[in-house]
Amino acid sequence: MKRIGVITSGGDAPGMNAALRAVVRAALGRGAEVIGFNHGYEGLINDESRNLDSPSVGGIIDRGGTILRTARSAAFMTREGRDQAMAVLIKNGCEGLVVIGGDGSLTGALKLQEEFDYPVCGVPGSIDNDISGTDFSIGFDTAVNTAVDAIDRVRDTAYSHERVFVIEVMGRRNGFIALEAGLAGGAEAILVPEMPFSLPDIGAELLEAASKGKRSSIIVVAEGAAKADDVREALSECTGFECRAVVLGHMQRGGSPTAFDRVLALRLGHLATNRLLSGFRGEMAGLAGNLLVSHPLTFVLSSERQIDPEKLLLSEAMAQ
Repeated sequence: MKRIGVITSGGDAPGMNAALRAVVRAALGRGAEVIGFNHGYEGLINDESRNLDSPSVGGIIDRGGTILRTARSAAFMTREGRDQAMAVLIKNGCEGLVVIGGDGSLTGALKLQEEFDYPVCGVPGSIDNDISGTDFSIGFDTAVNTAVDAIDRVRDTAYSHERVFVIEVMGRRNGFIALEAGLAGGAEAILVPEMPFSLPDIGAELLEAASKGKRSSIIVVAEGAAKADDVREALSECTGFECRAVVLGHMQRGGSPTAFDRVLALRLGHLATNRLLSGFRGEMAGLAGNLLVSHPLTFVLSSERQIDPEKLLLSEAMAQ
């Protein structure tokens, strides 16, 4: 291949810029040019192309978000939209495409391969860490650290005012962020979509803890498990405690990526690009332990990443 394309698609994640930097410089190192497309698949359809050279990705490793920007694309979900995207790739002389994004973005990449026999390779970028085929996706570590920092700050005021705080973190379909941040932040309860919970039971545990002298508590809830304000109201009613709710929201997507996410992004972007240029297609680069791996997109997208049951048990033990 003499020229490849690259997009960042779907929800942004800290570390996407580092992955983009790795893709460009890995390709240049093998004598291939790189064309970036702004705004993901939508920009691909609209031919929002730009040449990417080494200087154009310099100084971005520490930046959150993505310099290529990102967008959702309803048009790409249609065959007509994908036909247009394919025509744009051919027009720009791109012989393959690296897609940096989550499961929806990787599904789009697989569509291009299956429908047009077009070479693609994926890089998992998602703060939710819900992508199979890799232990970590780019942005998860940063999002967790952002949440933990917020929990630490809220705990200070919870202690000072002797209150219960309910902190809502991202995670519509899973509780990866909630579980990791809750454990690291010493939460008294962690509510995730994967596990049933009883707010009256949690209230009873808070009352028991209070009878032993505990005057403040932190409850971490994934947005897909419950809304922070609903939990706050229920706990206030069953305990009589003064409760407050905090929703962290999109601040978890932003900020400078952690060292872990930067190095992960570099490794995965470099691997995906080299695999694509070496003739492999329809794969996603991933991490297993500390080893780089590559899995077929068909496997990645047909599997569901499960929350670690050991960590769930640990969270219950630590809440005693």
